[in-house]
Amino acid sequence: MVLSNVAIGFIGLIAFLILLFLGMPVSISMMICGVGGLYFLMREPAGAFTTLTSNVFSTLSSYTNSVAPAFILMGELASVAGLGKDLFTTIQKLSGGRRGVLASAAQIVCAIFGAVCGVTTATAGMMCRVAYPEMRRHNYRADISAGCIAAGASLATLIPPSLSLITYGIAAEASIGKLFIGGITTGILLMLCLIAVVQVWCIFDPKVAPAASEKYTFKDKMKTLLTGSLLQIIIVFALAIGGMFAGWFTPTASGAVGVVGIIIVTLISRSLTLKKLFEAVKNTLVMSGFLYIILAGASVFGTFFAYSRIPTVIGELIASMHIPNVLVVMFLTIVYLILGCFIDALPLMLLTIPVFLPIVQSCGYDIIWFGCYVVVIMGLGCITPPVGIACYVVSGMIDDISLTTVFKGSLPFVCGYVVCAFLMAFFPQVVTWLPGLLYG
Repeated sequence: MVLSNVAIGFIGLIAFLILLFLGMPVSISMMICGVGGLYFLMREPAGAFTTLTSNVFSTLSSYTNSVAPAFILMGELASVAGLGKDLFTTIQKLSGGRRGVLASAAQIVCAIFGAVCGVTTATAGMMCRVAYPEMRRHNYRADISAGCIAAGASLATLIPPSLSLITYGIAAEASIGKLFIGGITTGILLMLCLIAVVQVWCIFDPKVAPAASEKYTFKDKMKTLLTGSLLQIIIVFALAIGGMFAGWFTPTASGAVGVVGIIIVTLISRSLTLKKLFEAVKNTLVMSGFLYIILAGASVFGTFFAYSRIPTVIGELIASMHIPNVLVVMFLTIVYLILGCFIDALPLMLLTIPVFLPIVQSCGYDIIWFGCYVVVIMGLGCITPPVGIACYVVSGMIDDISLTTVFKGSLPFVCGYVVCAFLMAFFPQVVTWLPGLLYG
């Protein structure tokens, strides 16, 4: 019996999931199933292995893909140099003395630090060192202290330079510049939703976060603003990301400019040593290698999916059923929420984009909107079990708190993500208006 291309495609997908749950690395699973599937589709081993070698080489040698290591290095330099240490104090003083202000300030700090980091784990680790002790010192309950850090850390996946948006742009062949611009408005919307969760939580349970006892004068606020790292981060962000928006250089070049900017401001402040520089480079090499091998595997697996015609068949099926676009988006949201509980964000994105992107485009949704929407939905995977990478980082960084407490504290913030996703689904202009205004 000769199997159809679609049947072979589904068999390959099932084989990939089996290998994944058996503990095989995602990239290797993708390559094995991709090459195996292409072998049966092409009916010749030479074509399958030629696709493997050409896709891996093109991924590793791509100039466009080099944007990722540059921004990763930029974030690592900011992390090891400790730019986030007094950032929390700065935002705390500028925010005033309202109840829950420290937890709300944590969301703002996560967004700002994400502007130079772009990685959830680094943001969560930094906030555990500087924000959690401060909240506990002011008698904040452990669950809200840890939960707001885990939830806010995912803002780094939206605020440029976002590694998730870069990965999506590479996979979907979308403009990284437009994705970054859409990520700014989306990130601000999500940040406001998370702050609203903090305030509502404090209203219903005032004991979780007492009102701030310290008051700061206007002079204190201005002194903190001028001497803290907030000004340094704004300068670097304006130089790297602002220059890209202005058209002075490409997204790839903006990463290099950001690295130079971080090095200059940290050398001036004497917060970067040779030892820290080597640590940042080492961490960048490890993370970049992890990302590149996943991109290579996803390229092979994506080629197999394209040959199997699964995306085309599913798209045609949905179009023939005349399902309202909103219901299609809700279905995709449920799929991402379920898969996000078991698969890490980047592999999940690379696995699903070849399948879902044609469906979304057939419904008339913008490719930039879909990228930002997917990143928001997958951000939930960072704070939900069993993967919940942000929760694992927070639990591992803080000795006196259990993983269960972190997940419990993150649960109310799921509402913030859901509200943000609904606003994006019903008002896509939240994401698309600024890229359309700047790029036409």
